[in-house]
Amino acid sequence: MKSAAFLTARRILFVTAGAAIMAFNIKTFVYAGGLIPGGFTGLTLLLQEICLRYWNIRIPFSVILYILNAFPAMISFRFIGKRYSLYSCLMILLCGIMTDWMPSMFTEFLQLQDTLLSAVFGGLLNASAISLCLHAGATSGGTDFVAIFISERYGRDAWNYIFAANCVILALAAWLFALDKALYSIIFQYTTTMALSSLYRGYQQRTLLIITNKPDEVYCLIRDATHHDATSFNGIGRYRMAERVLLYSVVAANETAPLVAAIRKADTEAFINVIKTEHINGRFYRKPKD
Repeated sequence: MKSAAFLTARRILFVTAGAAIMAFNIKTFVYAGGLIPGGFTGLTLLLQEICLRYWNIRIPFSVILYILNAFPAMISFRFIGKRYSLYSCLMILLCGIMTDWMPSMFTEFLQLQDTLLSAVFGGLLNASAISLCLHAGATSGGTDFVAIFISERYGRDAWNYIFAANCVILALAAWLFALDKALYSIIFQYTTTMALSSLYRGYQQRTLLIITNKPDEVYCLIRDATHHDATSFNGIGRYRMAERVLLYSVVAANETAPLVAAIRKADTEAFINVIKTEHINGRFYRKPKD
């Protein structure tokens, strides 16, 4: 069992690394391509650009980012989880400071002529930064606070509303500045989404269909390891004409590999079918934010 000090140090390290990667990405690929990322980061960059172009006022990135995140962070601290919110705030704090103080030589070094390259590689870096935060039990803040709050408080999926808000931000950027930058920003956000789905699977589910001779042992493994339930069906194995039990359960994607290994160890003759689950409707245990 890993100690609490080790887990805390690991979370801080992951959050710090995520903030550094995100700040580096903003100062390089995002700035070089003139891109507008999604969420509060994109809104911060958009407000910065508006103030600079129309009023010749240069506002630090961190100032706008902190103001936008202040109220959502308080909601998260009150309703989602205290430590989860504190680590998320650490991510926001470090990202703002690093973005403002990171040497501009990085931007000059990576002044790519191809905006498409900036959008693709910037999206990959952005996904890496967000993934580190999620693995640390935190978030990059902003719209994530809002979406998780609505999901856990009211049981509704808020990501469609977040997507609509991002569309408004991109439409405003296209109207005020240039359409091509907004379109490249869509590629940036799409790359981030696709890469993140591979790097972090905590929000994905897998359906397990397990044919076993030891249903009680296998069920205990599922229950104790994942806190999920299972449903059993009695049947006949046609090859040997022997009674078998089919266990049906849905678990989180990141729990699947160790669980399957444990089941194979408990019942070497178990037949396990793992199916990607697109959508579930009903009670499904999710580990609460700390």
